[in-house]
Amino acid sequence: MTSKGNNKRLIKNTILLYMRMVFMMGISLYTSRVIISTLGVDDYGIYNVVGGIVVVLSFLNVSMAGATQRFLNVELGKNDNEGLNKVFNTSQCIHFIIAGIIILLGETLGLWFLNSQMNIEESRMVAANWVYQCSLISFIITVISVPYNATIIAHEKMSAFAYISIAEASLKLLIVYLLLIFPFDKLIVYAILMAMVACGIRVIYGLYCSRHFEECKHFSIIPDRGYFRSMLGFSGWTVFGALGTISHTQGIGIIINLFYGVTVNAAQGIANQVINIVNKFVHNFMTALNPQIIKTYASQDFKEMHSLVKKGSRMGISLVALFVIPLYFEVPFLLNVWLTTVPKYTVTFIRIILLTSLSSAYAYPLATARAATGNIRNYQIVLTIMAWMHLPLAWLFFKFGYEPQSAMIIYLVIINIEQIYRIFNVCPAIGLPISDYVTEVFGRCGLMLVIAFLSSYIIYSSLQQDTFSNIIVLCLSFLIAGTSIIFIALKETERKSILNMIKTKIHY
Repeated sequence: MTSKGNNKRLIKNTILLYMRMVFMMGISLYTSRVIISTLGVDDYGIYNVVGGIVVVLSFLNVSMAGATQRFLNVELGKNDNEGLNKVFNTSQCIHFIIAGIIILLGETLGLWFLNSQMNIEESRMVAANWVYQCSLISFIITVISVPYNATIIAHEKMSAFAYISIAEASLKLLIVYLLLIFPFDKLIVYAILMAMVACGIRVIYGLYCSRHFEECKHFSIIPDRGYFRSMLGFSGWTVFGALGTISHTQGIGIIINLFYGVTVNAAQGIANQVINIVNKFVHNFMTALNPQIIKTYASQDFKEMHSLVKKGSRMGISLVALFVIPLYFEVPFLLNVWLTTVPKYTVTFIRIILLTSLSSAYAYPLATARAATGNIRNYQIVLTIMAWMHLPLAWLFFKFGYEPQSAMIIYLVIINIEQIYRIFNVCPAIGLPISDYVTEVFGRCGLMLVIAFLSSYIIYSSLQQDTFSNIIVLCLSFLIAGTSIIFIALKETERKSILNMIKTKIHY
């Protein structure tokens, strides 16, 4: 397909994903407010640290789906239906194996750690165990759903994601209502209902794929040996790399719990929820862009691939900056509007983690490009070791009496080191000159960030802190960020495409 055709499909899929995201974001903000109010800060903290694995499921799901998607896209490029069926069946077998390992570890080491090491009041341990088991079920359901999600992405049927996600968000809205009327332990009820939603969505994905994709209609428990070896290695290293991200979220939550208890875990949970909403803007765009990066590599169209990687990096930083810049200055105001109770450290956590999202935003296209090559072992080992350093460093800083936010600062430093490594590893691997990437991505986006941040800070520091001024700062910062992105970060062709798309929607 031509570059023009790819751009049209990319824009269409991105719009569908953003419609889905806006709907889910609205429901998420409302439901989280009610849930925190209903559960209370301590129980919300327990859910975040014990059931926090659910928070990172979306990232793990994306990472693992990317591994399967890579092989599916290669077969789609060949128009090989038999190969597609073999890839899907093999992927199913691999993810059942992964699910079995997770169950074994979860019901032994994980259960022991929860009941003997975690800093949770004795009176809430029964509820904590319910949360743990329900979260483990959700985790398993997510793992075995990966091949279905990957198939939808590979076929670029983003409308399915939009509709199924709307159903998922609606069910979570129903949970809020049931949570208010059920006369039982609220934390236990919430954990059970969330696990039920995960099971229901898994069934819906399975039914959709079985009806629309031939490769999903015939499942065999015997995988293809050739695909099994290559996919197991690739998926294994992808999961290994995803564990590094889990250490940044769930792992650090456990360290925080051991030193500071569940109240600070509640602050971390709120910060993670905010950053997940911001990152969805990038994830949605990358979900639409990923198949094209992989397909251009498979077809040896490296010029188009390089263009997509640079465009994706610029758009990643721009999409995050559009929301990070206004949010950074007005976090206290927005939290007070959103929540009835704001736990200590929440504002600081959110501000630091917003900066990490800017640092990591441009890395997604590079990660996809590296995955397209199929050679990810050394790349994932180095990144995961860097990520794992977060835990011992945070533990050491806490041991010497540093405040909880020191863990977030360490995270920010590690993320920046990871991204520098990623550039120097991926660009040579795909034949993209480092100087070319740095100039076109950081030259444009760096100038955009400096202008937008400084202009917003001047406005913020010049006004008094009242509701009217807070709203003015939010609106002007958003406008400044958007204008800087359009006229500085984006190239002329990208700017024209976006403006034409906006004009088309207005006339429509």
